[in-house]
Parts: sequence; C-alpha cells; structure tokens
Amino acid sequence: METTVGLRERKKAATRQAVHEAALRLVVEHGLDHVTVESIADAANISRRTFSNYFAGKEDAVLYGEEQRFRTLVRKVRAQPPALRAWPALRGATEELYQEMGEPEREWAQRTRLARQHPSLLARQLANHAALERDLSDALAERDSGMSPRVMAAAFLVGLRVAANLWSEEQESRMLIDVMNETLDQIARPFT
Repeated sequence: METTVGLRERKKAATRQAVHEAALRLVVEHGLDHVTVESIADAANISRRTFSNYFAGKEDAVLYGEEQRFRTLVRKVRAQPPALRAWPALRGATEELYQEMGEPEREWAQRTRLARQHPSLLARQLANHAALERDLSDALAERDSGMSPRVMAAAFLVGLRVAANLWSEEQESRMLIDVMNETLDQIARPFT
C-alpha cells in the first residue's frame, strides 16, 4: 500500500511541476496578461478542472517553483549541524541548494525575472518573501548569531536578491554561485 501512495504522490508532484513549467514558459513567451488558465492546462496536457486541483490561479502556477525553492532552503537550514552558527548555516544550506539545482541559464533567468515583474505577481512575491524571512528567522532562532534572527534572515535574503540581479545583468559569464558568495561575503564582513 505504501508504494501505491508513494507512486500517487510522485505523479501528483510531476503533474504540479509540469503545470508550473508550462505556466512559466507561456508567461515568458506571451506575458501574463495574454496567458489563460486554459492555455496553461492545454500546454500541460491536463483539463481545466485538473489545473484547479493543483493551483488556484495562473499566478500560483507561475510562482510555484520559487515557493518550492524557498521551502527547500528552509529545510536545508534546519538540517545544518546544530553547532553551526546562523550565518554559516545559511551559507551551507544555500550551497547545498545550488549544488542540487545547478546553474540556471542566464537568458532564461533574465526573461523570467521580467515576466515576474507583472503587478499581479509582485504582491504575491512580496508575501512569499515575507513568509520566507519569517521561516528562516524561525530556523535560525536556536542558533548563535550575535544578532536578531529576523535581521540576519532579512540581510541574507537581500544578499541573495542582489546577487541574482547582478548575475542576470552581467555581460560576463561568472557563475551565479560565485556572485552569491562574493555578495554574501561583503554582507558578512561587518558582522565577523
């Protein structure tokens, strides 16, 4: 019985991922205003009703990947060795997540960033980022940091955002992890 449940959950996860990828691709290609739930469902080869089983709307489908990365980052921070101080735990979790996901394609990252600047997505992203900040703060609360876990989480997230923006705007071909490490090192200097 456990195998059946595992298979069912894997199929649901694969469908959710396929819908997210279809939504993101269509929004990047056509803009959010020109994409409907029906077009996303068609591109993912599912019905409109099945779409509704997974997402409340197209915005949810577009932002799903980002939300999953946030959840994974928080889990990885919690899984860091308990004796590790807060900042190294954040850095270690980020490195693990990067190794798992690999280097994103620069052009795709730039196009995706532009697509996500749509006004109807911005409020949702802001709420997601505030929730991530709270979750990271909770994950850091038991660690020695020398500062408020909320302040550290916020500073860390600003560093990641700045690094991602710098990386996507660069003409050079540095890897994202290198830009992230450089940016996070600069943020950490006053605290070390």
